[in-house]
Amino acid sequence: MPYVLLAAAIAAEVAGTTAMKYSHGFSRLWPSLGTLVGYAVAFTLLAQALKSMSVGTAYAIWSGVGTAAIAAIGMLFMGEAANAARLAGIVLIIAGVVLLNMGGAGAH
Repeated sequence: MPYVLLAAAIAAEVAGTTAMKYSHGFSRLWPSLGTLVGYAVAFTLLAQALKSMSVGTAYAIWSGVGTAAIAAIGMLFMGEAANAARLAGIVLIIAGVVLLNMGGAGAH
């Protein structure tokens, strides 16, 4: 169950960050509200996941997957450059999350 909560927290964070892009510096009401709601939901769900997960594992997954997802969304849907360096960065983020999880599975 904590991984389901964590996945939902990641989805809410990604939605909030995407809305932030469309808020144009919080000058547009609906995307600004979407940002606030997305982050409120993300932190609430992350806090629930932390009840039964170690903070290092949960935060590594939450921040790493969220960062990789937003980078991919930017490249796929927002016209951001998709070059070898950016793609390698996403791979390294994912590799870092995997390594953190492999090295800290027993620590709580």
